[in-house]
Amino acid sequence: MLSASAAQTGGIVLLTVVAIAYGGTFLLRVVTAKVPTNDLQASFFRAGHAHAGVLVILGLVATLYVDLAGVSSPWRALTSGVLLAAILMPAGFFLSVIGRDPQRPNRLIALVWLGALSLTVGVVSAGVGLLTV
Repeated sequence: MLSASAAQTGGIVLLTVVAIAYGGTFLLRVVTAKVPTNDLQASFFRAGHAHAGVLVILGLVATLYVDLAGVSSPWRALTSGVLLAAILMPAGFFLSVIGRDPQRPNRLIALVWLGALSLTVGVVSAGVGLLTV
């Protein structure tokens, strides 16, 4: 049976899908040239939106597996790094190209790398935790 904590996390994360869907409407305005962007911004906005959707799903799946298998700490706690990556990576893609006609990403691109680290810790923790149950 799913724990109350995992059910609450799942409920919160599923509600964030509304924000991701809204981001999709922004992306549609970008690709139809209703929002002025350069090529760098358009590609980073696409990457941010894609990473948000995929990582939210991966985070939900990892949370379910770890919870249902009864994985113990610290592996269970570190698995939340997947959901943290679902915040950090898209934020890095979007925020690193804000402004008028940026030619390269700004320093906030570091959020993408922090997200990649968080994702790695999260999936390795989930994997090791599941293999040691």
